Parts: sequence; C-alpha cells; structure tokens
Amino acid sequence: MDGISNRSAVRARGVVERATPGDVVALAMDLGPVPSHVGAILRLAGIPAGDLAALERLVADRAGAVPRLRQRLVPAPLGCGPPVWVDDPAADPAQHVCRIACPAPGDERALLDLAGRLMTTPLPPTRPLWSAALVTGLADGEVALLVVLHHVLADGVGGLAVLSALADGAPATAARAAARPAPTRRELAGDAAARRRQAVRRLPGGIRSLRRWLRAAGGSRPASAATCTLIGPVGDRRRYEVVRAETAPLRALAHRHGATVNDAVLVAASAALRDLLAARGEAVDPIAVGVPVSMRRSTTAATLGNQVAPILVPVPVTGAIPQRLEQVAAAVRRGRAAATQPPPAGVATAMWWTAQLGLLRRYMTRQRRMHTMVSSIHGPDHHLTIGGSTVASIVPLASAETGNVRVSFDVLSYAGTLTITVVADPDTVPDLPDLTAALRRQLNTPAPTPTPTPTPTPTP
Repeated sequence: MDGISNRSAVRARGVVERATPGDVVALAMDLGPVPSHVGAILRLAGIPAGDLAALERLVADRAGAVPRLRQRLVPAPLGCGPPVWVDDPAADPAQHVCRIACPAPGDERALLDLAGRLMTTPLPPTRPLWSAALVTGLADGEVALLVVLHHVLADGVGGLAVLSALADGAPATAARAAARPAPTRRELAGDAAARRRQAVRRLPGGIRSLRRWLRAAGGSRPASAATCTLIGPVGDRRRYEVVRAETAPLRALAHRHGATVNDAVLVAASAALRDLLAARGEAVDPIAVGVPVSMRRSTTAATLGNQVAPILVPVPVTGAIPQRLEQVAAAVRRGRAAATQPPPAGVATAMWWTAQLGLLRRYMTRQRRMHTMVSSIHGPDHHLTIGGSTVASIVPLASAETGNVRVSFDVLSYAGTLTITVVADPDTVPDLPDLTAALRRQLNTPAPTPTPTPTPTPTP
C-alpha cells in the first residue's frame, strides 16, 4: 500500500483499513442520550418451533461471513491518523445471536416496544458492534428477527446489504479467513504520512468538495428553522409507530408530477407534522427536513461503511398537493446535484475533534437547521426467504435523533409495500399516535381529479 515503507509487512498483515470520513462522522455523531443504532425487524413466516436452534446457527453463520461484522473500530495512536478497522481474533458470531420472548400480548405494539428497548441498549464495546435476536411469543405464532447495528458499521444501504447477506440465495462468500494481526504503530504512522501527502496534493479539489458538501447541507449559515415544539431536548427513550402503504399508487401519483416516491413521502410526512402542530396551536411553513442522500444505489456485504451526504429540503405544507410535489422534487434534485460525495475528510476530522472536546454535542443540542429527518431506502421488490421461511415484512429502525430533533421518519420499500417507521421521544411527543393517524390520512389521500379544460365556444 502506498505510503508504508515496510511493504512486506503489509503483505503479511493486510492493508491498513481506515475508517472512511463517513464512518468518522457517524462515530462523532454518537452523542447520546441513546446509542446511534440502525436496525430492522424481519417478520418470518412458517418456522416450526423445533427449527429455531437451526435458524440461530444459520443467522450466526451467515452474519459471520460478513467481514465488517468480525471487526472492531479502534483509535490509532496520536499522530497516526483516523481510527482503523481491525479483525477481532475472538469474534464469535454465535455470541451475537440470541432468543427473546416478546412480552404479552405479543402484538406489533409489544414487538415495537421490545425493539425500542433493544435499540437503545448500548452494544458491548469489546466486540463487533451488532446483535441479532430471534423474537418468539408473537400472537400470530410467527417469529421475528431483530437486527441491530451500530451506525458506524453501515449506513442504510449498507444495512440493507447485511440483511440481504442473511437471506437465502445471497452470493456465496469466500471462505472465512483467519483474523489478520492489527497493524503496527509503524505501519499506521507510514499510512498516515502518505494520507497527509495525498491531502496536500488534493487540497484545491478538497476545498471545492467542502464547499459543495456544505451547500448541499444548507450552507455554513442556513436560515434557522422556525421555532416550534418539533425542536427541543430529547430523552433516553424511543417509541416506534409504523405506517404502511402500497407503493404502486404512491409512485403513480408522484410520477404524474415529475416526483419520486421519496418526494411524496416528504410531502406526506411534512403535512402530518403540520396537522400535529395545528393541534398544538402552532403553525410552521415550510417544514425544514434533513434528508440523507446515499452516494450509492446498492452495495454488498463486503463493502459496508457510511457513504451519505445530508441535504436540507424546505417542504411546503400549504397549497395543492401537485404543486407541493413539484416544489419538493425540484428542491431534492438541486440538493442531489450538489451532494456529489460523502463528507470530505476535513469535515470528518473537524467533527471528530469537536466531538472529543464536547463542542459538537453542545452545537447539536441547540441546532436550528431542521425540524425533522426523513431517511429512505429502496429494498427488494420481491419477498426474501431466510432458512426457507418467507420474510413477510421488514420494519426499518433507528435510535438516535439528530441534535434536538424530536421526531424522525425511516422509510423502506419492500415487496410492494412502503413501510414508514415514525421515531420519537415519547416523553416530549406524547401525541405520537395523533401524528401516526395524520400520516395515514395523508398517504390515503386520493390523487386529485384533473379539472377538464373547457371547450371554447365558437364565435358566430
């Protein structure tokens, strides 16, 4: 590898696998009060009770074949660059997979509450940061698989790749190699020196990248989001509500107005927030929405990490739906055009050090850039199977809010169904069921009937 003088040692030990700038940002943003986790609930149909032990072994074996799920992120010595991914020689995937009984009555509400507790429980820092639980005791007799990943392991697209690696028919992986020894301090120092030389050579391009990244994220000094009760301190609990809709009608409506399904979700979610605020005696227009934009449409379990850039979208909440869709679609297109790459290394380094000094947490708990976050992932269009059992549905999950954002939305399309998980701090959003009901109303809004153009009357 360039920049490391002892090339024979590198060949013996493997490359120095640094955290990407996106990984560093994800780690820096783990500010509490709950850990920064992403995950999913997979409902599995048709698993006989006697097959649970076999399913546990299957999940552990397939997860263990994902290289990143056998690694830990460790800090490099001072002056030796950003953190580095190292193989954990003690990694045992079976220790990450367990079986949990869902509390009575075993309905979706009980399952979501269980997920809320697991998603907000820190993962042991002495081993790779992931877990998987087979949840039994569901009212319908089915079994759920609850997967939890620390955000530093993967963004939404990477998390979907992990789920795909657990499914039947996933591409065969190479035989699991023995754990590589961690790089030495000398190797890390040489690699860091090479990276610094490259950074100097790329400085002009890096400055341009930084400007584009900041512009997509709303600029270095964006207009403050209007003050309202959507913004404020959050506690250490999370509650999930789930709204489902058929993808095809929503796509048809969006396409008629030059928009996408994701654009339609932004309009629907913002309108639901408008209704929630109206019930509280507040009015905000537009709603400022943070939208993570992936730099890749897909990836494999061999290439995870974080490759997203944030854009800021002002979503109008008044006016006809077609006009709102068109405005949002145009704003998202502009944001995507500017968000051409993940966070530059300079941004990641700055965020890392401000996080270490406590300044990032101070800023984020006072941020006024956005009212909410909406993260969307396009999943498989067909049903997956795991161990021969159909994955009937997938519910996307996230735990940490951005700064003092009290409500966010995680969206996944899977097998013709759009699943939107509304995430909130229940202590500051006690009316979350009202928001969920408002979102259901918005998604069921029929397409507007076009007004026929009157035929001109001939002049005699």
